[in-house]
Amino acid sequence: MSVINITDLEKIYRTEEVETVALNKISFEIKEGEFVAIMGPSGCGKSTLLNILGLLDDLDGGSFKFNDIEVSDFNERKRADMRKHNIGFVFQSFNLIDELTVFENVELPLIYTGIATAERKKMVDKVLDKIQIAHRRNHYPQQLSGGQQQRVAVARAVVNKPKLILADEPTGNLDSRNGNDVMQLLTDLNEQGTTIIMVTRSEHDSRYTHRVINMLDGQIVTQNIKV
Repeated sequence: MSVINITDLEKIYRTEEVETVALNKISFEIKEGEFVAIMGPSGCGKSTLLNILGLLDDLDGGSFKFNDIEVSDFNERKRADMRKHNIGFVFQSFNLIDELTVFENVELPLIYTGIATAERKKMVDKVLDKIQIAHRRNHYPQQLSGGQQQRVAVARAVVNKPKLILADEPTGNLDSRNGNDVMQLLTDLNEQGTTIIMVTRSEHDSRYTHRVINMLDGQIVTQNIKV
């Protein structure tokens, strides 16, 4: 089954003087349970594509099916509803809220989806144990190392059991040891059935994935499937 099916997707940025084609009629499919890397130089359209896949931005042409539902014509309210129930995000800069504890940061997506307090506590405790960060549950982000902060970000991304995780340079702010730990964590989650799409410039990180989509100038130039 496809989680994502993209056909002739276009994204164009316009000003009074300039028209910039960020994504030029790209097509691809992501199947359930895949771990896919999107790679390419700065300005090739990786981040634009990730924003569209995450239902954070709209597209200007083509078809975008998420779980076999056409979402290209969704308004922001519909996109937000689809996003909060189906997609988890992991960012390079962690994007944790400094005023909230580890527990409260991970709990946040469950509050947005209206899950009752007792059930939230069970779900957060379970994922903190799974990600091996439970011993820091009452700490604040600034009291954690970079690697620990990214573990919390991953816990927040998966606590709602999303169909898809979108990871944007997830090891970009980490040293090699912590980076390897985070990549192994994503690999473990993928092996348990979570579909992951990761934007990365790291050849090392791309080796953890099943398939690499290479982009250049808003187009897909190659797709390499691992044997």
